[in-house]
Amino acid sequence: MAESGHADNGCRIAVVGLGYVGLPLAIALARHFPTTGIDVDVQRIAELRGGHDRTNELTPEALAGSTLGYAAEIAAAADANIIIVTVPTPVDHSNRPDLAAVMSATHAVASVLRPGAGTIIVYESTVYPGVTEDLCGPEIERLSGLSRGRDFFLGYSPERINPGDREHTVDRITKVVAGENPDVLDRLCAVYGAVTSGGTFRAASIKVAEAAKVIENAQRDINIAFINEITQIFGRLGISIWDVLEAAGTKWNFLRFVPGLVGGHCIGVDPYYLSHLAQQLGHYPRVILAGRGINDGMGGWIADQIHGRIPTGARILMLGLTFKENVPDLRNSRVIDVVRRLEWLRHEVVVHDPLADPAEAMREYGVVLAQDALEARYDVVIGAVSHADYMRMPAGALSTLVGGRGLVADLKGMWTALSLPPEVERWSL
Repeated sequence: MAESGHADNGCRIAVVGLGYVGLPLAIALARHFPTTGIDVDVQRIAELRGGHDRTNELTPEALAGSTLGYAAEIAAAADANIIIVTVPTPVDHSNRPDLAAVMSATHAVASVLRPGAGTIIVYESTVYPGVTEDLCGPEIERLSGLSRGRDFFLGYSPERINPGDREHTVDRITKVVAGENPDVLDRLCAVYGAVTSGGTFRAASIKVAEAAKVIENAQRDINIAFINEITQIFGRLGISIWDVLEAAGTKWNFLRFVPGLVGGHCIGVDPYYLSHLAQQLGHYPRVILAGRGINDGMGGWIADQIHGRIPTGARILMLGLTFKENVPDLRNSRVIDVVRRLEWLRHEVVVHDPLADPAEAMREYGVVLAQDALEARYDVVIGAVSHADYMRMPAGALSTLVGGRGLVADLKGMWTALSLPPEVERWSL
């Protein structure tokens, strides 16, 4: 693998969508190929040009040292011979796949294709099997008037970005790659192989690659659902799930999953893509939907457990709003389920998060992030997200926040080792 500079093979790449997935990929590609990153968010492009990544995935130094070009218009992809689509694939309010961003990107790509160019269009967005070939391909043909297999070709390489993970980065993981014919597959493996030290895996087909991606997170979702369910069962006995997992974890083949709020753009979403496909095929997905039901209901259950231990109209501090620790990502955060349920139960909830963007919190959830929240006093403090700042909180600070005698609810097991005064009540999963 080349360490720096551009590979001398005439490959020009455009990455459409510069979020958590697209930006790290585009930066990695730019080390080896002439690459342009495209995003419709003009402010995002301006920030990146100025050396700021609001997702915190790339440092200012990494951005400044990259040869990646930026553009807000799809016209910048006209000269690319490989176009990679990395846009979000959420679900709607009924938990049905929302392919609006994928189809919008598909329309944009179709507008810049040229007859006979043989441009390869690669999708990295998580979808259910068939979306790339049965929806996107025909739509490109319809809009462009060009022929798939002659004027353009399709590929798929599922993203495996884990926000905040500095170990499993795009330049280290194994990249699953699929192409509509052997030549396309060879070309894509050469490109992705130049980027990652983890190598490439040649999927048997595009549909196989799509299926592999969608089950990766569905599998995790189901395993977490089992842990969440036994958490609720053992809670009736007054048994800590953390103690149970510590004991069970001494067996060599015990799977180390932990309970919690399952949100984010992958685990809390992808199973619905799989269940949607299953129902289209006439199969009712009992295990997948059961797991989703348990995990989607976990926030309400947690709120009810806390409600039963505190006075009516309690003042509550919620520490953390992002969907996971040490990232600013608010997408599909299930902490909001706890907040809304507690508010419905007539409690006052103050939310604090040192990483989340206040404007985004208001836009997405109608939540005001209290910047000075740690200077006040509360009846209850809930540790919802294990940000490093919260992990480092000493016992004295926690005790002070609850006036020396309130409730500390530790959802992540991050304060287990702290010795709090006996007057401070503790509750954990």
